[in-house]
Amino acid sequence: MKNCEYKLEKLDRLQKGIDNAEASVELLELEEDESLYTELNNSLSQLEKEIESAKLETLLSGKYDNYNAIMTLHAGAGGTEAQDWTDMLFRMYSMYAEKSGYKVKVLDVLDGDEAGIKSISFLVSGEYAYGYLKAEKGVHRLVRISPFDANARRHTSFASVEVMPEIEEAPDINIRPEDLKIDTYRSSGAGGQHVNKTESAIRITHIPTGIIVACQTERSQIQNRETAMKMLYSKLVEKQELEEMEKLSAIRGDIKKIEWGSQIRSYVFCPYTLVKDHRTNYETSDVQSVMNGEIQEFINEYLKRTSVKGDKNV
Repeated sequence: MKNCEYKLEKLDRLQKGIDNAEASVELLELEEDESLYTELNNSLSQLEKEIESAKLETLLSGKYDNYNAIMTLHAGAGGTEAQDWTDMLFRMYSMYAEKSGYKVKVLDVLDGDEAGIKSISFLVSGEYAYGYLKAEKGVHRLVRISPFDANARRHTSFASVEVMPEIEEAPDINIRPEDLKIDTYRSSGAGGQHVNKTESAIRITHIPTGIIVACQTERSQIQNRETAMKMLYSKLVEKQELEEMEKLSAIRGDIKKIEWGSQIRSYVFCPYTLVKDHRTNYETSDVQSVMNGEIQEFINEYLKRTSVKGDKNV
């Protein structure tokens, strides 16, 4: 019902925008008004963007597209440089979420040895969060002059992005208590005296599959366990979907080895500036805007491409 209400409200808002534009055109036909003309131009530009967004949402017809998204970033080849790159990607997705009206909640984080992040899991909440962000799954490649290299040499680093729908409980997934190995530990991140002094962090291992999930950012062990169980359900549903479809494009997609030749997108800071998606060939030279969260066009091009191919489950 919530999803239907969201769609009906958007259609109603778009129709009102069209009606207002038509009324403005009629007024301009009767009497020229520079300020009204400027206002109409601005309104039509905004309306065009909203209609394009609504058209894209019609492509989001996958089973889990309207779910929240759980994203996990892993540093790959490149040591400290790769860990810093993972931190940069987390900032990029956080800024994209803010611009899109989504909320971000960190679930688990492993800090880098000297700088950056080795791995981080976070929840992105909002309408069609998974439907849009599934376009980001894969390996992301960075080329830049390393700030950690005293000789100012150019370095190439990699980080992988995994995206899953947040599934609280799947009726066809049965998790037996005896199949779980649960460990508690102290949080390694920021979070105040309570988090650092008590063993509230939870790590759950699903013994039959070897899947491991962890959460350390909630205030209590019970809350961390609940969040970790949601993550486990999501991973088990993902595994089930992959097995049923007999291919790696069911939910998470083909997460390749995090190294040369496997990237879905390259971010080049030096010797020139370019961000290019290797799946769609969409590119831009405005690297700074991309790193500030302006990635919607990359996502749009991916959705259009998969729609043309008829691959709506990717």
